[in-house]
Amino acid sequence: VESMGKWWLAPAAYLYKLGVTFRHRLFDWGVLRSETFPVPVICIGNITVGGTGKTPMAEMVIGYMARKHNVALISRGYGRRTRGYREVSAGAHYRDVGDEPLQIKQKFPDTVVAVCEKRAEGIRRLLHDHPEIDLVVMDDGFQHRYVEPKVNIVMVDATRSVQNDRMLPRGTLRDLPEMLHRAHYFVVTKCPEKMAPIDRRILRKVLVSVAYQRIYFTRYESFMPRAVFEGEAAPAPAHRQPVIALSGIGNPRPFLAELRERYDVVAEMTLDDHHVYRVRDMRQLEALLTRHPGAAIVTTEKDAVKLGGRDRVPRAVRERLYYIPINISFIEDSATDLLQKLEQDVTTGN
Repeated sequence: VESMGKWWLAPAAYLYKLGVTFRHRLFDWGVLRSETFPVPVICIGNITVGGTGKTPMAEMVIGYMARKHNVALISRGYGRRTRGYREVSAGAHYRDVGDEPLQIKQKFPDTVVAVCEKRAEGIRRLLHDHPEIDLVVMDDGFQHRYVEPKVNIVMVDATRSVQNDRMLPRGTLRDLPEMLHRAHYFVVTKCPEKMAPIDRRILRKVLVSVAYQRIYFTRYESFMPRAVFEGEAAPAPAHRQPVIALSGIGNPRPFLAELRERYDVVAEMTLDDHHVYRVRDMRQLEALLTRHPGAAIVTTEKDAVKLGGRDRVPRAVRERLYYIPINISFIEDSATDLLQKLEQDVTTGN
């Protein structure tokens, strides 16, 4: 974020910071209360807007913990048109439950996934309706504070410098950097493959302020494209073949950079995070396919969840639509190191 960028938004950013600071003080003074629960809660959050890899991290934690625990996921369900508490079924519409909770439910159909904008109320309802649940993963609640998690995992985007960022709306910070002392683990995502040791040291110094905090450096590992509509699509695009890049995520830059490395990107359709796909988007994709007849459309896993259940996706688009699955790959320590530490955290008292 440039130091002089969006300077005219400075008054709004100042007021936003005042509001956030006052709200934290209300919790610190005990005016607003954080609620604890009879089962451990692992919160996966961040202090910025936009994609930092919370969903792949939640999937990793659920996949590991479900072997020993009855795990549930609670999320706000950002972007949904419904309100209140709802359980997510694998066949739900993303407009009713949110794209990320639906993606997780489809990957883990045996895991209870619920959405509720009031996370504490949602966890109470979860535990009442499913008394077998003994571990809750809370997606995106670090700055929420009405829930007191057993463990806070904070995701940090390596391509966006926290120390040089500014508060909304001037920058991407939605919480105060000084609140990072509440984190137990930092997972730095989207690191370059050959990350210089000095860059790791700088981030360690910026983020880690308490002795018990641990930091992990990761990058995305992506796989071969998969058809969004199995059985309808032609073979996936091969290396250097023409593709149309389609994304509606918080930070599309790493996704686009990866596509440019693999393919000949002939067109880009970049939409807002949690974009609601409409008929005009389908028409635009059809027009791009007409303009680039040999091209495939390659999108993100999150967008694939929204497009896969649509009856109104034209046949021409269905036949050429693919997504790239991703997971988090740890650079230094292994993922198992973090996951085993989490297991210890949730099975022992503080």
